[in-house]
Amino acid sequence: MKKPLIIGITGGTGSGKTTVCRAIIKNIPNDKIAIIEQDSYYKDQSHLTFEERLKTNYDHPFAFDNDLLIKHLDDLCNGKAIEKPVYDYENHTRKQNEIVRINPTNIIIVEGIMILENEKLRDKLDIKVYVDTEDDIRILRRIQRDIKERGRSIDSVISQYLDTVKPAHDQFVEPYKKYADIIMPEGGKNEVAIDIVITKIKTQLN
Repeated sequence: MKKPLIIGITGGTGSGKTTVCRAIIKNIPNDKIAIIEQDSYYKDQSHLTFEERLKTNYDHPFAFDNDLLIKHLDDLCNGKAIEKPVYDYENHTRKQNEIVRINPTNIIIVEGIMILENEKLRDKLDIKVYVDTEDDIRILRRIQRDIKERGRSIDSVISQYLDTVKPAHDQFVEPYKKYADIIMPEGGKNEVAIDIVITKIKTQLN
């Protein structure tokens, strides 16, 4: 199998990255495409107490094990299957007895807020897409997601957004959209931009 096409999809929290990924995936045969979320590569913190884990700034590049993510991309490019970690957001560490096996495939989507900040990771991406969505929409989506999916209180979500999420976005996310090949306003609603990416993927597959 020839080298897979690696597509990076990034943007601020709540920008609609996941919606864009789903729109792409549903148009491509399941056996031809795989998705790797940067959030799965938060560093393992099982050696820390729960109280110590709560002090971690999860909106800083240091929170991610990008070395492992890069290794896994290299393995997939070399025809080797990987064991993607599974992160437990309630306990703030990796699940110790759970992984997701991903086999080599033609198309790999890497999705995450800081995939353009890391130069080595950025250089692995053949196509870089930045999903650009207004701040007020993003924070509302973040609140909904963290309450419904991650068991958070509204006060804790707002506090984290003001203390770490927004400063991190301004420092580590927004400035790096200059490296994007495609800037996609309105995320999943931008059918034209999504169709361009899908057409490129289908060309690669053919």
